[in-house]
Amino acid sequence: MTTTTPAIAPLNRISAHDLADQLAARDVTVIDVREPMEYASGHISGSLNVPLGRICQADLPSGPLVLVCQSGNRSAKALAQLLGQGHPHPLWDLQGGVPSWQQAGFPVNKLKGAPLPLMRQVQIAAGSLVLLGVILSQAVAPGWIWLAGFVGAGLTFAGVSGFCGMARLLAVMPWNRVTV
Repeated sequence: MTTTTPAIAPLNRISAHDLADQLAARDVTVIDVREPMEYASGHISGSLNVPLGRICQADLPSGPLVLVCQSGNRSAKALAQLLGQGHPHPLWDLQGGVPSWQQAGFPVNKLKGAPLPLMRQVQIAAGSLVLLGVILSQAVAPGWIWLAGFVGAGLTFAGVSGFCGMARLLAVMPWNRVTV
């Protein structure tokens, strides 16, 4: 591996095009800090999956690293944690995350049998429960409408607080257990 330094934006950020150049030159290793289920649904070829919660304990490869996640939030946190620990090698964060990589026209690999993205599962489950509540309130008993109200209140709470109980519940379901 050469010691070429990637062209970076301020705050240790690298663009998708610069990352592609560095990968072609084999100058960096990509570390995807998303959870295994997210990684399985689409990741940069050759990247290693080390979830954010384990980044500081992981045995990371030596040499320059580029941290990647879905939006850039988790990879920025991982970058700060590793820099705070005095990580000995150069570190960068992919600006805009995996979507910026895809928008730049670069492919992602999907693992065979990857589950649907968690937010799609939440949308399917919430929509189904609301529809079920409305149908049952018309066909069985009016009180079933409260099922739709309960789901609506839960979605409102999730939007305001950032905590989605349904997403947490779905994440631990057997069909979402992915090993990478």
